[in-house]
Parts: sequence; structure tokens; C-alpha cells
Amino acid sequence: MAIGDKQLVGWRERVGLPDLFDGLIPAKIDTGAKTSSLHATGIERYLAGRRKMVRFLLDVGGGASEPVVCELPHADHRIITSSNGQSEERLIIKTRIAIGSHVFRAEFSLTDRSDMKFPILVGRTALRRGFLVDSSRSYLQSGDAERRRILR
Repeated sequence: MAIGDKQLVGWRERVGLPDLFDGLIPAKIDTGAKTSSLHATGIERYLAGRRKMVRFLLDVGGGASEPVVCELPHADHRIITSSNGQSEERLIIKTRIAIGSHVFRAEFSLTDRSDMKFPILVGRTALRRGFLVDSSRSYLQSGDAERRRILR
């Protein structure tokens, strides 16, 4: 669904991370968060030659599958303040995200989101690439069959 040149998304969507996982992952769309975040555990930093790398376990949610081992260059680290007001230093990665048919690179902070309902939070920096959020709806970028399956 589109409004002008902007794609409409709901407050929750199923998104892809094609460089990390072959499937769709539940995500909360959050305009209150600047930076997107991924549920990552077992985070390890290491050097591959001169390149700074990070290895982590990505839990894609639903409890149906084992966590996925991911290895990527890490782009940065910064202090992130969570919704409960606590600040922590997090590693930042850049990877592709697919929301509907739109695939683009985005930054994600790596953090343990095991207390959260969604393994991915998509923040406003990623959304500024051409999305509008309808907070009263869900799964607008999923196909009709996928949306019916999820909402049952």
C-alpha cells in the first residue's frame, strides 16, 4: 500500500534480513526509536586481518528454530538509551533489510531483546527511506495470504 511515494507500514511487520537469514522475522515498527535493533546473544568481537568483525546469535523469534550464527563487519559502537531510560554501549552493524518489496541497508544495534515481544525493532532512521506508519494497522507490507496466516 502506498501514499504518494511513501510505502505504508503497520505498527508491526514481518521483515527480512537477506544477508543473515532466509525468512521473515517479526518486527515492531517504532518511530520513537532512532536506531533499529536486533535480538543478539553471544556477541563476540574479533579481528579478521585488520577488519573489525562481530559474531552473534540471531534469535528470529517464535521458538520454532535455533538461533542463527551471524558474522559481519561491525560498523561502530555507540551509547543507546532504551525505552526504560537505561543507557548502554552497543555494537552497530549495517545489513540489508527487506520491508515488503523494498530492500535497503540499515544500521542495527545488537542487544538482548529476550524480554521483548519482537526480535527486531525498526527505528525511524531506517523508516525515513520512504515509509509512513499507520499505528492502527499491522502487516501492511505482507501479502494477503501471509497477513491472514499471521492474524489467525
